[in-house]
Amino acid sequence: MGRDDGGDGNSSYGRKKFKRSKAHFADRITADGRDGWPVEAGRYRLVVSRACPWASRALVSRRLLGLEDALSLAVTDPVQDDRSWRFTLDPDGRDPVLGIRYLSEAYDRRETEYPGGVSVPAVVDVPSGKLVTNDYQQITLDLATEWTALHREGAPDLYPRARREEIDAVTDDVFQDVNNGVYRAGFATDQEEYEAACTALFRRLELLAGRLERQRYLVGDTITEADIRLFTTLVRFDAVYHGHFKCNRWKLTENRVLWAYARDLYQTPGFGDTVDFDHIKRHYYRVHTGINPSGIVPLGPDLSGWTAPHHRAELGGRPFGDGTAPGPVRAGEEVPARGRP
Repeated sequence: MGRDDGGDGNSSYGRKKFKRSKAHFADRITADGRDGWPVEAGRYRLVVSRACPWASRALVSRRLLGLEDALSLAVTDPVQDDRSWRFTLDPDGRDPVLGIRYLSEAYDRRETEYPGGVSVPAVVDVPSGKLVTNDYQQITLDLATEWTALHREGAPDLYPRARREEIDAVTDDVFQDVNNGVYRAGFATDQEEYEAACTALFRRLELLAGRLERQRYLVGDTITEADIRLFTTLVRFDAVYHGHFKCNRWKLTENRVLWAYARDLYQTPGFGDTVDFDHIKRHYYRVHTGINPSGIVPLGPDLSGWTAPHHRAELGGRPFGDGTAPGPVRAGEEVPARGRP
């Protein structure tokens, strides 16, 4: 997530027509290193904002696959400025590994005058300090399939070969209408554009609820990439998309199936323990000044329901397939208390 149209910074949100930029830096880190970036423990650093749903996919995947020792983590301030994501959460305002104040510095080391703005997630080559990729659609797929030699023992198969065609079809629908749909509604510049996006969003959510009423997970009986991609939007829905983005036909908590499904995933190790509601709310309400010029961050919603029983296990399913749950959150990567229910 960043300045999607490369426009006039934060004040342009809601005032300029929204267009999701394709990732400009689409190199892949692979087992055979065919793009010049071989999988190698300790070589790369994953830069995320816990506010960003696209970056949150990588956070969840990294936890589920047990890549914490192999791929180090940098977490930015949720409130970026027009120069890009900032490392102001770190001592002296610099990332302790990369030594930079702004993520844009890693982009500049790779290429100057690049299009599309500075976005997260971003994977940076530590030795050179250069950005490798900001391809949010591909990063998690590669973590699941190219980084297997570095997966923890018991890591789940998040992109099983036999299910890939179905996963791709589901995630494409989710991306168009849900992941990207909330932004098309929230950043709409006219009534017709907003209504079209909002209508498509809730139509898709109702279709997904129908699917999930019969099965615990989106594809097969285990957690896959499809669940990760839907979860990162659902977990933000009532906190920011319902009010801030005017996606308000109903709240997530008012949809029995989706609310139970989201709670089930939230309570699964690797999902909720990566979510920081404080970062989420402060980012959306303070950064998007074209939509919320006051910068006031709402007190609600009540988060206590996220830990309530969900009863989804009654549908069966094996969350991690033949694998196991990830262990405790790595020391230093815990979400602060103010960001949790």
